[in-house]
Amino acid sequence: MNTEPIEFHKIWIEQCQATETIRERFGLQNALDYLIGEKLFHFVAAAEQHPQFAAELPHFLNQIRRTFTAQQIHNYLDDLERAKFMSPIEADEDLDLEDEEDEEAEFADHPLDNPILGAQELLRFARVKEMLQAG
Repeated sequence: MNTEPIEFHKIWIEQCQATETIRERFGLQNALDYLIGEKLFHFVAAAEQHPQFAAELPHFLNQIRRTFTAQQIHNYLDDLERAKFMSPIEADEDLDLEDEEDEEAEFADHPLDNPILGAQELLRFARVKEMLQAG
């Protein structure tokens, strides 16, 4: 039985190792989605609240830069920005306007649906982009 406490702030090491398997099995895009689009964004959010995560963030970023080329990271972030943050909310012309609950549910997954959460997510994205491209 392992009595050593789990160091959640160092989980990025295992995530980076898993990324290689994801890239081999599912391709570059899935590897980028996993490590940057999912794990890094969650890690940055944790780093905003916990000093242990903040201390590990530069190490995680350096490993991401070793895992992917600068061009792959740049292209991924540009695509993510266009798809997630800059795309307009499009209304479905076939929606029944009498049923506002369905209309609200249609847009619930858009990051700008909730202005406060949308702003936080947009700021976090800008921070991630700056940090990844600074190195």
